[in-house]
Amino acid sequence: MNTFVLKTRLSVLGFLEFGVWGAYLTSLGAYLAHIGMGEHIAWFYAIQGVVSLFMPGLIGIVADRWIQAQKTLSLCHLTAGIFMLAAGVYGLSAAEPSYSVLFTLYTVSVAFFMPTIGLSNAVAYNALDKAGLDTVKHFPPVRVFGTVGFICAMLFVNFTGFQNTAAQLVTSGILSFVMAAYALTMPKCPVNKDSGAKSLSDALGLKAFALFKDKRMAVFFIFSMLLGVSLQITNGFANPFIQSFGSVAEFSETWGVHNANALISLSQISETLCILLIPFFLRRYGIKVVMLIAMLAWVFRFGFFGLGNPGGGVWLFILSMIVYGVAFDFFNVSGSLYVDKMTTKDIRSSAQGLFMIMTNGIGATIGTLGAQAVINRNVYSQPEGMAQIDGWHESWLIFAGYALVVAVLFMIIFKEPKNSPETANDLAEAEAKADDPAGMI
Repeated sequence: MNTFVLKTRLSVLGFLEFGVWGAYLTSLGAYLAHIGMGEHIAWFYAIQGVVSLFMPGLIGIVADRWIQAQKTLSLCHLTAGIFMLAAGVYGLSAAEPSYSVLFTLYTVSVAFFMPTIGLSNAVAYNALDKAGLDTVKHFPPVRVFGTVGFICAMLFVNFTGFQNTAAQLVTSGILSFVMAAYALTMPKCPVNKDSGAKSLSDALGLKAFALFKDKRMAVFFIFSMLLGVSLQITNGFANPFIQSFGSVAEFSETWGVHNANALISLSQISETLCILLIPFFLRRYGIKVVMLIAMLAWVFRFGFFGLGNPGGGVWLFILSMIVYGVAFDFFNVSGSLYVDKMTTKDIRSSAQGLFMIMTNGIGATIGTLGAQAVINRNVYSQPEGMAQIDGWHESWLIFAGYALVVAVLFMIIFKEPKNSPETANDLAEAEAKADDPAGMI
């Protein structure tokens, strides 16, 4: 297959994958706050982490051993779309939506959606490998279009007025159906139905967990979990935080208050640029420096929120959106590439699932529930107005302090061996010397 055609097809795959998520991820908190479920926002985000503790790993095993990854990806999106559409229709039709009903439908949907993030990566890596293209160089430009899809979905939801209604869930469900059909057109992925496993762990496809035997990888996964604590905090609370300024006369008519999702979309626009920097930074500095940069970016992401407002301080919000691209991509995309380079093809999907477990599973669950506790104490326990705004600011500064502690510990503890052919840095350097003229789309 022509390289340009292949990369275009993979770009569409990423566009749809993250469009499904972008339709609700940054605006769900605003919808929940509008229907009186503000104190339960964290559970809707934490459940993504809870299901990520086991679903990506289990689905990854299925994709590695029994059902080709592109078919598994399709089945997961079909199931996720059915339940997300049901949640949206229920939210739109019920006068006072029940927390238990809405949460149950949503939970089943995300249980099947969360594994698709790792699966879509595995499908893309497989296609690039088959075409003889190095993933470190050629995946980031393809992944950019995932962020473009996320942005388009966010802006659609914002300017249609869906950000405060359940229509955002309907939008996500419909996009899942499109993705389910499109995934079936991807290059076939290998399966290992009979690998001659000699142990129970081999038979169950749990070989990816053997990565913990390597001290360096164990430390990497632990810090991935600690940094994963930060992943969903702004997704869940940035929108209701910005809209909360509407209760203060000074800020009630500002553009940001009425278009919070569009303002937040600057974060994803920043992502599209930062993704393209990943090959250079991995090649030049290695995984440790790249991860450390991401951790420090999270400090600024939270800190700027803690100091800004949608009026005269909106420039701090904009800075927060800009650094988000570094915070998210340098961690999430680089981490995924690093894990891929440190594993063998027979456990590729399982290893990506393990990375998801540590980040969007354990880390994000702890992070969202912890953030909700902090926000409930500092914000929702206060009367509406400046008292709540001050509580929001204090909360963001607490989150910034946490990210700074993690960054310092990572700098001290994580040791990346030099001159090792196994490191992503050296692999990228080797790739740079290869005679491969193929470039970005």
